[in-house]
Amino acid sequence: MEFFRIKRDIPFMRHALVLNAISFLTFAAAVFFLATRGLHLSIEFTGGTVLEVQYAQAADIDKTRSAVEALGLGEVQVQNFGTSRDVLIRLPVREGQKQDALATQVFGELCKVEQGEVRTKSYTTAEGEAVSRPACEVAGAAAGATEPLQLMRTEFVGPSVGAELYEKGVYALIATIVGIMIYLALRFEWKFSVAAIVANLHDVVIILGFFAFFQWEFSLAVLAAVLAVLGYSVNESVVIFDRIRESFRKYRKMTTSQVIDNAITGTISRTIITHGSTQIMVLSMLIFGGPTLFYFALALTIGICFGIYSSVFVAAATAMWLGVKREDLVKATPKDLDPNDPNAGAVV
Repeated sequence: MEFFRIKRDIPFMRHALVLNAISFLTFAAAVFFLATRGLHLSIEFTGGTVLEVQYAQAADIDKTRSAVEALGLGEVQVQNFGTSRDVLIRLPVREGQKQDALATQVFGELCKVEQGEVRTKSYTTAEGEAVSRPACEVAGAAAGATEPLQLMRTEFVGPSVGAELYEKGVYALIATIVGIMIYLALRFEWKFSVAAIVANLHDVVIILGFFAFFQWEFSLAVLAAVLAVLGYSVNESVVIFDRIRESFRKYRKMTTSQVIDNAITGTISRTIITHGSTQIMVLSMLIFGGPTLFYFALALTIGICFGIYSSVFVAAATAMWLGVKREDLVKATPKDLDPNDPNAGAVV
């Protein structure tokens, strides 16, 4: 399906050097910010305590955030998740302080803001087991009255666990890159494999550079978005590489740069359809998904935009500069070797 068809090839490769110089400067800036500012890692990587509380009514998130920040526990994160009544609170690791005591302190402060006090409440589970939990009760309230807020769960992530998650995330990234290189080398040619990985690393480093410069939170969800961008970007590169191979077979007199221009021009309509529809969905998550999905969708948005650019001006141009030619992709036939055929061979 095509929205439109461009009859005359656009000379993309004529401007490849200038555009790749811009790419290199952007890449260098991203590396600089990563080296100097570093990533703002989330609690999943650094360790800390997670509290989930549920209010009887829709939570005033600003009021909750102010109450937690007033305790001076460092950089805390307070956000809605699920429904408007559910609030997720992330607390950093505090040396010399037990994490269960820290959770009790935070819950007590939230209960105090709601004009209540924390008391231990005993109840029986569905399995018949007697357990106790802290409960927020308002003085003078009728028996059986609804608690203004409830502590649904607490979870502690140790620094060693966070370091292990970070390490495994790096391994996942490396495994993805190696897998993509092997796939492209087998399907096309090693020059395309190198070109695609250069383009993909360009996208990944720039995403990380944005997160380092603005000190946005880098969480497991963002890492998942980075891995998704790797696959998404290589998909666009594969489409262009496929069209390049077809153009080499069809236009035997074209130079390599002309073949690449023809291939990219022929895929523009498809690129607008696929990337446009995907970007609409991602922007919907970014705008309406709330804090839980915000940085995930933000990383995808950056990755998709730069993925389109890198597939055209980084991957294709790198393949051209590596010297890809018709003989790399198309096996010679008896007609190609016939000296009496005026169209035999390819001028590359």
